[in-house]
Formats: sequence, structure tokens, C-alpha cells
Amino acid sequence: MQTVINNYTTKPEPPRCTGSFHPRELRFSRAMIFAIEEINNSTELLPGIKLGYQIHDTCASVPVAVHVAFQLVNGQDPVFYQGRNCSQSGVVVAAVGDSASTPSISMSRIMGPFNVPLVSHFASCACLSDKQEYPTFFRTIPSDQFQADALAKLVKHFGWTWIGAVHSDSDYGNNGMASFLKTANSEGICVEYIESFYRTDPQSKIRRVADVIRRSTATVVVAFVADGDMKFLLEELALDPPPPRQWIGSESWITDPNSMTFGFCAGAIGVAIQKSVIPGLRDFLLDLSPSNVAASSVLTEFWQEAFNCSLTKTAVVTKRQCDGTEDIKVLVSPYTETSQLRITNMVYKAVYAVAHAIHDAVCQETENKTKCDKHSNMEPKQLFAALKKVNFTQNGYHVSFDKNGDPVAFYELVNWQKSESGDIELVTVGYYDASLPKGQEFNINGKLIWLEGGTQVPVSVCSESCPPGTRKVLQKGKPICCYDCIPCPEGEISNMTDSPDCFPCPREFWSNAKRDACFHKPVEFLSFDEVLSIILAVVSISGACLAIITTVIFFHHRTTPIVRANNSELSFLLLFSLTLCFLCSLTFIGAPSEWSCMLRHTVFGITFVLCISCVLGKTIVVLMAFKATLPGSNAMKWFGPVQQRMTVVSVTFIQVIICIIWLVVSPPFPVKNLTTYKEKIILECALGSAVGFWAVLGYIGLLAVFCFVLAVLARKLPDNFNEAKMITFSMLIFCAVWITFIPAYVSSPGKFTVAVEIFAILASSFGLIMCIFAPKCFIILFQPEKNTKKHLMNKSPM
Repeated sequence: MQTVINNYTTKPEPPRCTGSFHPRELRFSRAMIFAIEEINNSTELLPGIKLGYQIHDTCASVPVAVHVAFQLVNGQDPVFYQGRNCSQSGVVVAAVGDSASTPSISMSRIMGPFNVPLVSHFASCACLSDKQEYPTFFRTIPSDQFQADALAKLVKHFGWTWIGAVHSDSDYGNNGMASFLKTANSEGICVEYIESFYRTDPQSKIRRVADVIRRSTATVVVAFVADGDMKFLLEELALDPPPPRQWIGSESWITDPNSMTFGFCAGAIGVAIQKSVIPGLRDFLLDLSPSNVAASSVLTEFWQEAFNCSLTKTAVVTKRQCDGTEDIKVLVSPYTETSQLRITNMVYKAVYAVAHAIHDAVCQETENKTKCDKHSNMEPKQLFAALKKVNFTQNGYHVSFDKNGDPVAFYELVNWQKSESGDIELVTVGYYDASLPKGQEFNINGKLIWLEGGTQVPVSVCSESCPPGTRKVLQKGKPICCYDCIPCPEGEISNMTDSPDCFPCPREFWSNAKRDACFHKPVEFLSFDEVLSIILAVVSISGACLAIITTVIFFHHRTTPIVRANNSELSFLLLFSLTLCFLCSLTFIGAPSEWSCMLRHTVFGITFVLCISCVLGKTIVVLMAFKATLPGSNAMKWFGPVQQRMTVVSVTFIQVIICIIWLVVSPPFPVKNLTTYKEKIILECALGSAVGFWAVLGYIGLLAVFCFVLAVLARKLPDNFNEAKMITFSMLIFCAVWITFIPAYVSSPGKFTVAVEIFAILASSFGLIMCIFAPKCFIILFQPEKNTKKHLMNKSPM
């Protein structure tokens, strides 16, 4: 448009259009004429009433659009049907247009206060759905809010989280991109850059936008650009080797034939208005001859530009004269391209919407006939009210408006694919229906071709997806789509891709090596099939066998002096208790249960007290025996066999009482130890009452110390008769074993705690049997000459 400076002394000239001619827009206006003529010839819609029309070129310019709007509402210009008796000539009750959102906004603001409806076929800005601002605005094309949602979900559908964004610096581009970014943000999509431009911007600014696209790392570019603007950006990108980019296009340019001439954009995908068929339209568009073209300045401009010739003889000779051989039927132009009717159908539907609204306002159905009031003085507000209620189907396409003046949103998913001839073709590969439930809007049923002719979905991410077993850690200062993948720590897992966190396994579970699944922790206890357990069991049984063999030897030689010397009854009882001590260690092997936990500690405590009480009895017998040899001593009278038995029974009974109290108050019980090791479960016996456990051990230790003290006191008695020295060694070993047992027991982990306890039992038991009985068995078996009363009574060394 030319810029005019007015001096306000003369009437200003109306704004005029400059720039290139747009054949596609001419097709839209001719489609409106076609629809009006079709309605005027109809016997069902507005019978007897003819619709008139005015056509204005707004040049996609706000000043021109404002000028046109004022012309329409002022009603000063006559209609095209001059010379006919038309009622209220020049008064406009509705307007169809504009193609762009920004001019439509200006026109709607002017026409709204006059209640003149504006029905647009191509103004898709979501802002126009605001009925407070634009109460009389309607449209047959869906709002960009639906288009923005569709594009964002399309990007999300193919897994692209790192994209670039360009948009027109207009109401269409700014509002559309704002809606897209809002939805994209909710879908977890990050935008590397956002650039805006307009066709009238300096070339340097458009070049800067192109350079940003070239330098970016995002493979996918979402372009919410008007078709007239996109041409300038693609021309700039084509100057240098264009970068391989996957273009995602808005409806405005993705179906534009001019944009499809740029081959480096092959593979572009986007949403488009549903492809349509309008019977008879192509013949109407091609029904042009030089004579009827010359009657219209617009058609003349189109004809001269299309065929590069001049229809007027007075024009400056810069082109050849049109000679009548020009055939529009063979012309390749957006005007004649009717195989992909999309927006054209929106024009067609807009005209029919106005016609149906007029029909509903001035016509009535009576006796299966339609009567229309030809002389009705229709006001624009009547038509405005009727437009809200229109609901019809034309050529199989439904037309209605919601409370915001918007239609139901339905888009085709289209893909730019190269044909065998190398030309880009627009191929429908699916659809998007906003009326379907969430998550089911998309239906892709065709084969997609991607950038550079690829068949695999291109990758456009800032960071590769984090596999299961890792978690995302955002990179400092970068968007949420840029992150590092950190392996989950032990005991935690992530079982999905791009997990933001690792989740701890349940208490009885542990993570596998890949950290993507939890498995049951291995259960550990001292089982019979382990080497350590087998060794301990063999030693335990060997010890029991040794005690039994010793018992057999002693029983076989029970009448010999060395057996009878120190109360053979206590010796047999001691051997029996030692057998039980060896065997009780077997109760510590195997999976703990309620009975085994109670049995292993109580049997151990009672058998060892029985053992120590027998040793204590033998030590007292030694002391009493030597005191009895003193003149006038009557010591053995007070510690005879009965007293010996009572001592053993009473001492052991105290331990039995301690064990019973322990079992009644708080007995040992099996537990799963989950704290010692994080990666496995230890089955062990909890003490129940720690006081009970240490009372049992303390009582054993008290008896052992007392027995040791007595043995030390008796160690200097004559050797040949004295057993106290061997008892001293045995008690020394016993006390040493159990003193070292305490720190080892407390510090040993897991099943080794049980192994330490078994080792202490076996070591102390072997100490007793080896120190007390091994020397006697040696004499019985290998030195029988010493097994005599005379030898034992001899006080000289053996």
C-alpha cells in the first residue's frame, strides 16, 4: 500500500493497493460470486430473492480494510447491479472476509457497533473468539486455538522435545504462537528459539531469522506464519545451502502452492482445512474470455500477469498485446488449482451461512412451500441473530457456529511428498478431530515422508532420553529438556524412560544391576548346604562321637582306679553333658524358627551349666578328698555322692529357672535383619530379652570363674592323684574362649554371628574333654601300668 501524506485542504484519495497480485485470493472472490449465483438460481433457498454483493480488495492492509469497513457500514456506494430496482441500495447487512486476521480485527471493531455480521473464511486468530471484543464476528475456519493445540500434540506425538519456532509478527502469528507455546509447555516441549518477522520488515531482519534457523541445533521448526510472510523467509533460506530441517506448518502456508515450490521443505507436515469438492466451481472459474475479462479491472490485472500480455492498447508497451489465443484452461496457476479446495470451501460455506440466515429471517414454510418476504426491510441485527442459529449441511459439509462464532474444529494432517517428477505434492496422511475424546484426536493412516526423503521419524531433542535405571538431572541454566542421565543409586530404580526420580525398592527388595527393577533380596542364614556349616556340623558330630567313645572307654574300665578316683558318676554325667554341648551347636544351623530360636539358646545355656556344675563338683571332690586325709577331718561326710548330685541339680536348676523366666517374659524369636546389609536379608534369632540372654551367659561365666578359682587352689596337690591341674587348664581355655566370644559376637555380621557362637561352644567343649579326659584315656589305653591304686596313691611324680 502507498503511504499518502494528506494536507487536509482537499478530499483525501482512498488508499490504493500496491504489490504483487495474489491469484489464490482471486479464486476466493470468484468462489463467492459462484456461491451467490448458485443461491440466486436456487428454488429452495431464498426463492424469489436475489442477493447482491460488493467486492473490495483490502490488500491485506489494515488502513485499506478500515476504509472498506467504513464504506460498507455507511452504505454510500451503489451495488454492482446498477440500473435495477433494488431496495435500500447500498445498505450492507453482512460481509464475508477478510482472509487475514489483523484486517478482520479492524473491520470487526468498526462493524460490530452497527450489528453488521462479519463472516470470515480465513481469519483464524483465537483472539476473535472473544465475544466481548468482537460480538458480531463469525467464521467458517476453526480458531487457531485448535490449530495450536493440534500442532503441539503433533510435535509431542512424534517425540520431539527440542524445537525452533518462527511466527508472523501479526495478530495471526503472535496469538497463534502464544497458544502453541502454552500447549507445548504443558506437553513438556522446549523451544530453543522464537523468532518473529513480517513481510514488510527489512531484509536484514528476515536474514537474521534465517541465520538463527541455520545455526540452531533443533531439527524441527514450527512455523506459525501467514502464507504471504512464509514466502520471504523461504526465499532467504534458499540463498545459501538450506539446513536440513523438519518443518511443521500452520494451515495458512502448508497448503499454499507458492510455498510448495521450495524443494528443500519436502517432508513438511502440518494441519490443513479438510479438502473439499464444489461441483461446477472449476468450470465457473475457467469460464473466462478476453471480452468478459476486460470488463473487470481485477480480472484484467490477473489476465495480463498470468499470460504476460496487455489487454489495453493505450498502455505503455512493456508487454506483448494479448491476441486471443490465451487459454486459461491450460494455465498453471493457484487460481486454476482446484484439486485441493480447502479455504475456497470456507468461502463457499460462509456465503451459504449468510444466505441461510437471511432465509430463516425472511422466509416461512407454509403447506410444503417456502414463501419469502421480498420487501422486508431487514436490519443487520436481525441477520446477526439468525446467524447464531444456522445449522445446515451443504455438499456434505456441516455448517454451524458455537457461542463464540466458531465452527467445529476438524483438520487434515498433510505431508509434502515429492512425486516421481520431482514436484512436491500435498498428501493427506491423517486427521485431527477436536470433538473426539482427549488422546484420540489424532488418526494417522498414511505413510509419512520426512526431511530429505527419509522414512524414519527424525530426532529433535536437546538430550537423549534417559533409559530405565537412570534419572534426569537438569543442566544448569538450560530448559527442562536439557538434562544429564544419572544412574540410580543402589536400592533405587526407575522403570520408565525419562524418569525424573529414582524410587526406593520396598524394604524386602533390592535393585538389580541395571537399576530398572526390584527383586527379592536374597535371604542369608547359616544353612546346612554351606561349606562353613558342613565343617561346623562335622566338628560338632565328631566332638559328640569323641565324648561317646570316651564314655565307652570309661564304662569299660569303670572298675579301674583312675576312673573311680574322682567320682565316676560325675565323670559319666560330665561326658553326657559334653555330648549335649557338642550336639546343641547343630540347633544353630538352619533357618531360624520360633522353636529353634528358643531351643538353641536355652539348651545351650542349660547343658553348659550342667557341664560346668559337674566340673565344679569334681573340683570340690578333689579339695574335699585331700582335706579328708588330714587327721580328724570329716570333710567327705559333708560332700558325699548325695551332696554331689544335689549340687549339680541345684546349680543346673537355677539356670533352668533363668531360662524359663526368659522364655515366658520375652523369648527369642526369628527376625529378618534388614539393616546390617542393604542388599540382602539376614534371618536370625532376636534375643527377645537381652537381659535374659546375658543372664544365661553371665551365670555360665560366674560358675566357670568360681570353678577356675577352686581349681587354682587345688593345683598344688600331689600330681598322681590330682585332677585339679587339668580342670584349671580346661577352665582357663573355657574362660578365654567366652571372654573373646563377647566382642566377636557383637562385631560379627549376619550369619557369622551364629558361626562365632558355634565356634565358642565347640572350642570350650573340646577344651573340657581334651583337658579332663584325654590324659586319663591315654593312661587307660596306652599306660595301663599306671592305672593302679598303688601308683595313684604314690605321691611322687608320675
